[in-house]
Parts: sequence; C-alpha cells; structure tokens
Amino acid sequence: MISLDTALRTLNDHIQTLGAERVPLSAAAGRILAEPVTALRTQPPFAASAMDGYAVRASDLGGGDTCLTTVGESAAGHASSRPLGAGEAMRISTGAPIPSGADQVVIQENVSLQDDRIQLRDRSSPGNNIRPAGTDFRAGDTLLTQGDPLTPAALSLLASAGLTELCLVRRPLVAILSTGDELVEPGEATRPDQIINSLAPAVAAMVQNWGGVPRYIGIARDTPEDVRNKIADASEADILVTIGGASVGDHDHLRTVFKEMGGQTYFEKIATKPGKPTWFGSLGGHWVLGLPGNPVSAMVMALLCLKPALARLSGTRHETVFVTAELGSALPANGPRETFVRARFDPATGLTSPLTNQDSSAASALVAANCLIRRPADAKAAPKGASTEIVLLDHP
Repeated sequence: MISLDTALRTLNDHIQTLGAERVPLSAAAGRILAEPVTALRTQPPFAASAMDGYAVRASDLGGGDTCLTTVGESAAGHASSRPLGAGEAMRISTGAPIPSGADQVVIQENVSLQDDRIQLRDRSSPGNNIRPAGTDFRAGDTLLTQGDPLTPAALSLLASAGLTELCLVRRPLVAILSTGDELVEPGEATRPDQIINSLAPAVAAMVQNWGGVPRYIGIARDTPEDVRNKIADASEADILVTIGGASVGDHDHLRTVFKEMGGQTYFEKIATKPGKPTWFGSLGGHWVLGLPGNPVSAMVMALLCLKPALARLSGTRHETVFVTAELGSALPANGPRETFVRARFDPATGLTSPLTNQDSSAASALVAANCLIRRPADAKAAPKGASTEIVLLDHP
C-alpha cells in the first residue's frame, strides 16, 4: 500500500501524452495545444481609433478654440482613402483606421459641430485615443505554448491572429467497465438482491468534463470469461477505468483475469480513506485504472487519480489545488490512512463543516458536499476554528 502522493507520481511517470491531430478552430474548444502557436497577422493590423470622434492633426490645434473643416468619415470596415490635410478633420468611429496625415482623435464630447465645420477645445498630445498597429501582437509572435488549454479567450485570440486550424493533443478515449452480478442498468427491473449501476454514468460525466471521450462497455458479470471478454472490448481505448471487482473474494475475478491476460500492475492499494482498493496498471498498450465499487470511494478517487491521469494523457499541466479553510466544527484524531472528509465550505465565512454521514457507500453525502477536507495520516484531533486543507469539488 502506497501513499496518494506516491500513487500520483507513479501515474505521472508511466502515462505518456497522446499523439497530435489537426483540428479546425471551430471544434477546438476545451482542447489542449500540442505545439506553440504563432500569429499569422498583426493585431490591430492598422492604427485604429479608440474612441468615437474626429481624426485631426495635432499641429492644427492652436492655443485657443480651433475650427476645422470636416472632410468625410472613416468607419469600422469602411476606411477612408483620403489623406487629411492642414485645417481638416475627419469623422471617425471606434475601431476605424486612422486616415493618413492624422495623429490624434478628439472625442466627440469635446467638439461642437456646425454645418461642415467643427469647433474643438481638446489640447491633448499627438497619439491620444489612437491604438497603434501591433499593440496587441505582431505577426510571428508566439501567442500560446504547448500544453495550453483552449479557453474561450484563447480561441478569440487565435481567431484574431488568423488561425483556422490547430495542432492539438488527441482526446483520450476512456473505456468504462462496471463489474458485479449485483448490478443492473438504469431502467431495468431489479431483484431484491440487486442495485442499479449508478457509477458508470457518473464516471462518464467526469471523463467528459475533464476532456476525455467516454465509452461505456457494460457490466462484467462475476465469471472469468465475461471479465475477459469485457476487458478485450476495451482494447482500442487509451485507458480502461474499471469500477468495483478489486477485492480478493471468491466472486471477484477482475485482478486475476487482468494478470492472466498479461497485465502489469504498478500499484495495488492507496493508503487513503475512502479509496483504498484503487489500483493502476497497463495491458496491451493501454492503461488501466481500477476504482472502488462504493459510490463515494469511486468518485473521490476519480477526482484524485483519474483527473490527473487524463490531464497527463492530454498533455496539460494539472495539480490538485488545496486551499486553506477554517473548521466549522471539530474533527477527531485520524487513523493511519490519509482521509478525505466530505464537507460544506461557506465562502462567505471561510468555514468548512464536515458532514455527519461519512459512509463511503452513501451517494447522497457526496451530493451534499462541495469540498473534501484533507486529513493527514495519524493527524491529531482538530478543534473548531483550526486551519485545514480542502479541495473544492467540481460540482456546486
């Protein structure tokens, strides 16, 4: 049995980033760059007005009120080709190109218009209210680097730089396998000794939220043959996530069949509560992460182990972020395993209060929680008001 930190290092050491593919910008949201991206054009591509007003020549502005003759308009998308001469002003809108000869924009609030002449009192310096060409970036500038996620802001940046196609890390294909004779699919009739397979849709949703492509391959019944067939069905996946079946009981064949098929195990248990049965290995060129069968255990370990594994496959930088909070109620001394306590964090007060129900099979407790309190192994009792580390959950 190894610590969580050692388990995460093991995942990181073994899992390699997937290959790259070309993807249209329009389909790149949330994806990860496989290589740096440079601008194909300068932004803004021309000197542009930052305000609505009049383009003028600073040399025409005297010591008192100044009168200038208006000579047309430069609008966004409709630049004027007429150069600005002495004693002239041109109407201009925000984002429009600065006409040749102009070196200043006077905002319209500082101008009085009468017929084709304006009177102005602005005494600002040349360059005022003008965005020079290239103030955002220039052609050839590196805009984003390998491993950067394509957020909405990043997509806007790349679109403005003239990019239409990007080299991205391939999204991980994640096979999801549930195990156990006690399971039936949602919507199917249950016997008194059966339960609904509630974890597969939850894990699939997490995989999708974390950038993977989930592929559910069903329930492996408690026979070596069915377990073997279901594992074989996952041969095209980058990583197989199994749920349950990791114990050593007479009806738990997953680990035995995995080894018989040539699987290699890198760790078998993690010293955490919940989540002790979590295991990791490889088989036939893809990775295998085994999650516990209890709902809370599976979802907590998916957050702590599967999410970093998918980040590694996707080529992105990921580290579980722990923040400091104040305990809203006391906690008893901890046992020999690192423990993650379901809790509610109140951002208004900074207080984190543990939930009463900490049963690893109680899915309702995880829905009620919005954070996990991280308790080190053998931690002493913590009084109300003590500082503690928490990790915020993805859902509200």
